[in-house]
Amino acid sequence: MAHIRNFVFAAQLRSEASNHVIRYRNGRVRRSGRGLVLWFRPETTSIAELPMDDREMALFVKGRSQDFQAVTVQGTLTWHVTDPELLASRVDFSIGLSSGQYQAEPIQRIETRLAGLVNQAALQYLAGAPVRALLDAGPEPLRRALEAALGGDAALAEIGLTAVAVRLTNLAPSSELERALQTPTFEALQQKADEATFERRALAVEKERAIAENELATKTELARREKQLIAEEVDNARARAEGLAEAERIAAEGEAGRITAVEGAKGNAERDRIAIYRDLPPAVLLGLAARELAGKLDTIEHVNITPDLLASVLGALGGAATPALPAA
Repeated sequence: MAHIRNFVFAAQLRSEASNHVIRYRNGRVRRSGRGLVLWFRPETTSIAELPMDDREMALFVKGRSQDFQAVTVQGTLTWHVTDPELLASRVDFSIGLSSGQYQAEPIQRIETRLAGLVNQAALQYLAGAPVRALLDAGPEPLRRALEAALGGDAALAEIGLTAVAVRLTNLAPSSELERALQTPTFEALQQKADEATFERRALAVEKERAIAENELATKTELARREKQLIAEEVDNARARAEGLAEAERIAAEGEAGRITAVEGAKGNAERDRIAIYRDLPPAVLLGLAARELAGKLDTIEHVNITPDLLASVLGALGGAATPALPAA
């Protein structure tokens, strides 16, 4: 915006370097340039100020696809002035000589014209394909189409304007259609997620089964080893019992042999003794018996001698005293 200082008979205008100032006097251009500082008389001068920097305007286009679906396009358009004097002759950029403000709305008029060109090109593009093809292609083909339409438009060159760049930030259908289009993808992703969940659960079940089988195998192996241990203990107990039995048998056999030997010796001694007694006379045997009996008796209180016993003793004594006579 130009800065104007008013004095009594004249005024001074100071403009920025990004603005082009055109001074008219009596309908003719008297001075034209960027960033001018000039003096003028307000009663005989009119001034136009045009921006020479790049300007951006928002784009919003709502159209229909070939299959009658609503599609929204959003972005920005960058434009700038190429011929300020030509543009000033077509669009009113005059400023108030006391305030320096635009007397009309030239920027809005230019942006309205540019928006009309963009809307026309965008609607034609959107109507040429179904919504699925538009969404699959993305905003880049539309951006190229808009740049071609604006670059080839003669109306812009005729007024001294040019479109620098078109940037699209969004190409989207209506919210209902967008949700409908997202549903298959969402369902496919959900199905993959469910499959992953099922696979994870199946893997967990498989691992649990493997753990259970491992535990069962461990228990089976422990049972087998316990059975083997019991069998070995039984064998060991049997072996110990057999060993003890064998030892007892051997001891019994030894004892039996010892007893047999002792008894045999006793029997032999008894036979020898009997053989000795067999050859002794009866009187001697009787004396020995009496001595043996007397040795076993502690006291003798009464002795009864019957006639038979006395006769036997005397007969024995008499027979022993009378020697046998040899035969004639």
